[in-house]
Amino acid sequence: MDDDAFRHLPQLRGCIRAPADSPLRVTPEVLAQWDAGALAAGQPADWRLPDAQREGLRQAFLRALPAQQDLWVFAYGSLMWDPGFHFAELRLAALAGWRRRFAYRITGGRGTPEQPALMLSLEPGDGTCRGLAFRIEAAAVESESACIWRREMVRGGYRPTWLPLATPQGPVQAVVFAANTDHPEHIAELPPAETAAIIARAAGPLGSNRDYLEQLARQLGRLGLADDYVAALHRRVSALPGGTGGTGGV
Repeated sequence: MDDDAFRHLPQLRGCIRAPADSPLRVTPEVLAQWDAGALAAGQPADWRLPDAQREGLRQAFLRALPAQQDLWVFAYGSLMWDPGFHFAELRLAALAGWRRRFAYRITGGRGTPEQPALMLSLEPGDGTCRGLAFRIEAAAVESESACIWRREMVRGGYRPTWLPLATPQGPVQAVVFAANTDHPEHIAELPPAETAAIIARAAGPLGSNRDYLEQLARQLGRLGLADDYVAALHRRVSALPGGTGGTGGV
């Protein structure tokens, strides 16, 4: 990505991690490291989707994208500060009829089997989810989408969906990683106090659950984007004592 990618949002220069510095640019080598870590932690060998299955899903999804056309990606969670892929442009974006919720209980990443974490999901509901839209140039769609799918679809927890986004520069059609409510890690929405207690304590190889929420609240604040759910949850978690911490990361 070059400096011109930030022309619409200059305040984000220096606030989005470059792909070369990202632990979440999931190349085959990074995925192999994740495999080794999962096995060392006692996860079964089939802890993630097989490569062939994931790639088949990606290729089938992208058939709807005309040849030589850029790809837009909607970011509502960690993609907002650490996308892990090269992009040519980013914009503010609004997705009507969807909302953020911490609705995945996970035992890796920012959690452990002993202390699972809650990770962000995009659920249908009233209101509008506001985030970022990243544009990937057509020539880079194959390589960059492969990295995105290894990350977002590692366990099949999301459903890639084509949805319309409103941006200040005009509407775009983007890939949105929405909740897969049939996935075993997807849970019903917990009461706010229980959600906050889990996030305050959980930590894993990628860092603490609390840090994820703090980074989300910080990036929304930089952009002047209101999300009452995130703000209320952030206040609750900030009032609670922390857990054991994490190993850093995003």
